[in-house]
Amino acid sequence: MKIKFLKWILISVLSLIGLLIIVVGGYIGYISIQYYRLPEELDLTDQIEANQSGAVVTETSYTISTFNIGFGAYTRDFSFFMDSGEMLDGEKIVGTGSKAASVDIVHTNTNGAIRVVSEYDPDFMFFQEVDIDATRSHHINQYKMLKDAFQQYGTSFAHNFHSAFLFYPIFDPHGATEAGIATFSKYEITSSVRYKLPIDESFPNKFFDLDRCFMISRVPVSGGHELVLINVHLSAYDEGGIIRQAQLVLLNSILEAEAALGHYVIVGGDFNHDIASSLNTFPTEQKIPEWVYVLESSQLPTGYSFASSNLNPTCRSTDMSYIPGVNYTVSVDGFIISSNISIVSVNNIVTLGTEDVNFLYSDHNCVVFEFKLND
Repeated sequence: MKIKFLKWILISVLSLIGLLIIVVGGYIGYISIQYYRLPEELDLTDQIEANQSGAVVTETSYTISTFNIGFGAYTRDFSFFMDSGEMLDGEKIVGTGSKAASVDIVHTNTNGAIRVVSEYDPDFMFFQEVDIDATRSHHINQYKMLKDAFQQYGTSFAHNFHSAFLFYPIFDPHGATEAGIATFSKYEITSSVRYKLPIDESFPNKFFDLDRCFMISRVPVSGGHELVLINVHLSAYDEGGIIRQAQLVLLNSILEAEAALGHYVIVGGDFNHDIASSLNTFPTEQKIPEWVYVLESSQLPTGYSFASSNLNPTCRSTDMSYIPGVNYTVSVDGFIISSNISIVSVNNIVTLGTEDVNFLYSDHNCVVFEFKLND
């Protein structure tokens, strides 16, 4: 009897192990089959929607904004499962959330982001982490919400996240995602092209990383040349910074080519680097996170500089809920400009009038840049 019982236990354990191998193997096969990367260069010109007319002119003030809207999930009490950090006293902390708390939260945060940007009525707008159809944002089409709100703009969209169903964390899966970056313009966009950025292609990291890219949209300038608008969202999780460096090399090569043609160039978005000398600027009870790298002006091509501000932060740590003066904050959002563009002002938006909107609708704050094209 005892031998039969042990034999039954052994068969049961082996059966469970076999079933687990089949399930895990099947899932790995599923995400491997679903995985793909978009081409090196993808022309999106025929996908521009509601394209406007007209060219910009020199010696006239224009504004451009950039806002990573965090797929509508980031209320002040939201933390993200992929982010970890350390308090000054040595306590280790890890975020918990993988998706927005509810449909209402996604609507509230997306509409809030729209309200913040609308206050400044920019001529051009960049957005990052815009979901079209994703588990994490309860399948709300944020791009449609943006287009409906900004109907007087032409717009172009580039996918940078298209994943199979990611069954992690186990009890609150991040799920499937279709998302990207969006550029809006009150003036004619003559062309829009998506360029692939290097990413970590190792297993299993490639399944969790975005299909990183930047999108170049061209706007005519009266009298000749072009205003070249480059919307970027560079890598955040990159041990050793190897992928970030490769991404910068590619971006710099584009910037050098555009400058050689005499065009006006604005690169904007979420650089996931400190671009405003803000590393130790803002009060915090956390150590500087490992993901915070510094991008110096010396790393840019000749003739390029930053249009950024360190008066207020643009990004908070997401390993914990947001508590002013406790979370680590830094300025990673802003712009790179060519030497033929003058800065009028750069503002990291934390208030609307007397209303506090600091990290109210996202883990990022909107940045508004006023500029002139030089003759």
